[in-house]
Amino acid sequence: MKNKLNIAVIGCSDMGRQHMKGVIAKEEACLYAVCDTEEKRLNACRDEFSVPVATQDWRMLVTDPVLDAVVIVTPDKLHTEMTVAFLHAGKDVLCEKPMALTLAECEEMMRAEQESGRCLMIGQVCRCTPAFMMAKELVDAGRIGELFFVESEYAHHYEHARGYGDWRVDPDRHAVVGGGCHPIDLLRWIAGNPEEVYAYANHKSLTDWPVDDCTVAIYRFPNGVAGKVFVSIGCKRDYTMRSVFYGTRGTIICDNTSPTITLYEHDEANGKSDFTIPVQLPVEVNNHNVVAEIDVFVNALLAGESMPVPSMEGAATVAVACATVEAAKIGQPVKIRYPQV
Repeated sequence: MKNKLNIAVIGCSDMGRQHMKGVIAKEEACLYAVCDTEEKRLNACRDEFSVPVATQDWRMLVTDPVLDAVVIVTPDKLHTEMTVAFLHAGKDVLCEKPMALTLAECEEMMRAEQESGRCLMIGQVCRCTPAFMMAKELVDAGRIGELFFVESEYAHHYEHARGYGDWRVDPDRHAVVGGGCHPIDLLRWIAGNPEEVYAYANHKSLTDWPVDDCTVAIYRFPNGVAGKVFVSIGCKRDYTMRSVFYGTRGTIICDNTSPTITLYEHDEANGKSDFTIPVQLPVEVNNHNVVAEIDVFVNALLAGESMPVPSMEGAATVAVACATVEAAKIGQPVKIRYPQV
């Protein structure tokens, strides 16, 4: 068993650079290669991080015998081809969210993982966000009793975040799949897999984009828990993923950019029927904590353990997102079909 992994990062965007920093910060990992089609960005990362290998063609890395694993931080529509190729070449893969743009593509990636015997982890970074990790711990510990309603939002403004070469402005990349996968995955992580979705959508803010820019979805989660997700890529406010978890004994209010989360608890200890004064619990602000993603990915590989966010989880989130888009399109509730591999 190796004690240090040679890793390549595919994509030299700002997010790609954050992953590179995560690899460098991990003692058991070496940033062996970087890749990007844009030469200027590629060379800048090569020089900044003193990377041995830099290439504009990701296929050159597929057969590199020195390479152990890859981190794919590319436009969403490229995830499937790259992931399948690297898995079949014997490389382990950490693929950024969303896993793919369709459930069929996710299932293709899962089959490649099974056939190759390699590991595939999906970068659903909310699972490494300190506030959301604390919220899950509180829910799992029963601090707010039994869940009955959960909600989360992806409130963003994409007018100046179109992506390099306008890759986000793509009719095949719906905002619910590309961005809404964050709150959907968060609620799935805490409340389980929803069974059905009903959604409404409109297109009023980014009218030059090819997809709806606002969607509101209602879900039926296990154990009768109701849920809601709001996705906007054209709202005029600071980016946030404000999320609320309502239980029979209390409520948690949190987001990914604030230094505290709010906890309400029923004061049963004193025999009171009211609630304690809400407690502000301090939490580290670390939105898009990809350093932690790299850390758990490498740890799992070296220990021979299952991935913290396995491919089934990434595919299930895409399944819910795609069902949400369909529900808004047809104006009827949609039963969610989960991966079948």
